Amino acid sequence: MAKKKTQKKAKKRAVRKARKPDALLAPVRGADHRFVGHVRLDVGRAGAARVKRMIYPAGFHWKKDMQAVTGTELCMHAHVGFLARGEIHIEYADGCIVEHKAPQVIAIEPGHDGWVVGKEPVVMIEFDFEGDTVGKLGMPDSHRHP
Repeated sequence: MAKKKTQKKAKKRAVRKARKPDALLAPVRGADHRFVGHVRLDVGRAGAARVKRMIYPAGFHWKKDMQAVTGTELCMHAHVGFLARGEIHIEYADGCIVEHKAPQVIAIEPGHDGWVVGKEPVVMIEFDFEGDTVGKLGMPDSHRHP
């Protein structure tokens, strides 16, 4: 009898959890919403900066999904923020490889290819200054080794 009650409670918890929306994936109130190369973007303003919630789907690869959109050989955007979910693989032009796995603060220099690792989407909270992110944040304009 006690086993059946425990099973019923577990089932009810699972149903409640399944109904609860994932706040990390929910639409961001007050943000502009759009898709770019299969990436879901929610963009809001904070002073001179933009705050973006970017959702990269499982299977996303920059060269396959974004190269034609940007017209550049590599991603020339600097990414600075917080990796909230998932794992990404970054490769720079010099062959350097960097893996990022949530939860983690990230700073990715311009001039990279990248893709989602595994079957889980990547959720990144990013801060930028449109065309002046590198300058305003004091980042190198490309990947370098000391």
